[in-house]
Amino acid sequence: MIFLCGVLRDPKSEELAYEYYKKAKEKQEFRPERPMLKLLIRYLIQSEKWGLVLSVADDFKKYSVLPDSYTFSTLVSSCIRARKFKVVEGLLEISISDSKIAVLAFDSAMKGYNKLHMYGSTLSVHEKMKLAGIPLDSGCYFQTMKAHHKLGDAGGVVEMFNEFQSRKIDSKPMILSQMYKILCESLGRSGQVFEALEYFRDMKKKGILEDSSIYSSLICSLVNIREVKLAEELYKEAQEKRMLKDPETFLKLVLIYMEGGQMEKTVEIVKEMKGTAKLKVSDCIFCAVVNGFSKRRGFDAAVKVYEELKYDGCEPGQVTYASVINAYCRVGLYSKAEIVFFEMEAKGFDKCVVAYSSIISMYGKTGRPRDAMRLVAKMKLKGCQPNTWIYNSLVDMHGRAKDLRRVEKLWKEMKRRKVAPDKVTYTSIISAYSKSKEYEMCVRFFHEYRINGGVIDGAIAGIMVGVFSKISRIDELLKLLRDMKSEGAPIDERLYISATNAMVAKELRGKVT
Repeated sequence: MIFLCGVLRDPKSEELAYEYYKKAKEKQEFRPERPMLKLLIRYLIQSEKWGLVLSVADDFKKYSVLPDSYTFSTLVSSCIRARKFKVVEGLLEISISDSKIAVLAFDSAMKGYNKLHMYGSTLSVHEKMKLAGIPLDSGCYFQTMKAHHKLGDAGGVVEMFNEFQSRKIDSKPMILSQMYKILCESLGRSGQVFEALEYFRDMKKKGILEDSSIYSSLICSLVNIREVKLAEELYKEAQEKRMLKDPETFLKLVLIYMEGGQMEKTVEIVKEMKGTAKLKVSDCIFCAVVNGFSKRRGFDAAVKVYEELKYDGCEPGQVTYASVINAYCRVGLYSKAEIVFFEMEAKGFDKCVVAYSSIISMYGKTGRPRDAMRLVAKMKLKGCQPNTWIYNSLVDMHGRAKDLRRVEKLWKEMKRRKVAPDKVTYTSIISAYSKSKEYEMCVRFFHEYRINGGVIDGAIAGIMVGVFSKISRIDELLKLLRDMKSEGAPIDERLYISATNAMVAKELRGKVT
């Protein structure tokens, strides 16, 4: 035995150890001892000789000797990491003969399966443990609760927790804290938020260590069921204890305040996140505030809150940049929009189609088609493909400039790149040809739009009434009006007068109904 231990301790000879072990077994008086088994198992794990593990496990039964509990549990967890699940089943069966070793072995198995997200296997191990009459320790209860929680079984979590409490098992404070965390989170997610709060209060009464994630879970759950007042109370309590560490908590509060139109509170939350909690304000939260102000207070307010938060040290990301560039463009602050766009590019956010779209549209409105085309070329070089919005802006600006050559080129490019035109595209291209008095082309594109299922609205109808009037296609004009009526499109006074005047010229007023 001493010889075998020496061989196993020496890295140069340990590969021969199993052969010596087999020869030693041939002797009638041989009986393995725990120190030797510990060394042998360590060797088998390190060399990943899982087939030999089963053979050694059979010897555990044959000689009625088991390794120490730590070595046995390490063997179980190693086999799970190696996906040797049949070996694990055999080891757990063998461990039942020694309850002390069995508890640690089963605990290791549960822990290992949970790490692999094999929660059903964890619950199977728990059932085997119960059937074998092995009493669970706090670790086993925790792992079983975790498996139930991950499977969305709040009832199973509560059942295991109540069983654990009834047995009054001594546990480490950290384990107890984690159990309450799983319990509260599981109940919260299943909509039993008030029950979760009761357990949380019970936890505090017992003086069990509070965890920031419990506060976060409860606050988010309360927000989900619109219990804003309770969420605020818990938020203030967590803030006083410096227990606010999860950005999701702040995002949930920002969104619920935004929903209720309490926009000032969203700004307060962001400032508290950066100040008291000392957390980085994510792009998602920054953008939510800017977009919230855009919807509730308008683009001027959105621009103002963006500048305020940026001055306070909040760093915008790609989504926030795109939102505020759009806001600047909407309020006519084009130079600021361009400055922010260049700042965005300098930070490496140079593939945002939404931002490109806003700036290209702005160039069109300010009579800068060349700058728009240069920017499109730049975005293509960066591997960012123009979308329908961008093509719409380009067609519109070149159409207003009566640059039909460019309009035709853009249309062909859209077709080649398989960018689907929408109602705005057709309206812009028909308008471009109408401005240049290319009325037949207007008719051609209008028919194509209708064949593709396009719905008539006031903008496209206004153009086509003028086109049909100028080329004296009164039948098509009447059909247009009938189609509008059947599709429920409103015919405004100006449109009606234009159509009537065209028909009067042809002495067809009586046909208007």
